[in-house]
Amino acid sequence: VQLQASGGGLVQPGGSLRLSCVASGIIFRNKAMAWYRQAPGKQRELVAGITSGGSAKIADAVKGRFTISRDNARNTVYLQMNSLKPEDTAVYYCNTALGWSFSALNSWGQGTLVTVSS
Repeated sequence: VQLQASGGGLVQPGGSLRLSCVASGIIFRNKAMAWYRQAPGKQRELVAGITSGGSAKIADAVKGRFTISRDNARNTVYLQMNSLKPEDTAVYYCNTALGWSFSALNSWGQGTLVTVSS
């Protein structure tokens, strides 16, 4: 399984970014996918997950600001991040996931760094 996350960068508070994750080596349409993040000095946490059927779970910390979507034709999962806050600064990772807890299933890829700062 290969998971390539992209789209991170430096953005001002209140700004937006869209992250993309292309997956290969799996039957993407059958897999739940999720985004996670790890801020400096903190544990990795679930940000948002989406089932193979399109049902989404969003962490309370980002609810109302972030949305997750998927494009099975492109083997890609997206994370749209709006109204970004400095506390959203982290490395963001994608992974295949299991169950409604969206436990990560595979080894972690490189991730993409999001920095929210003025």
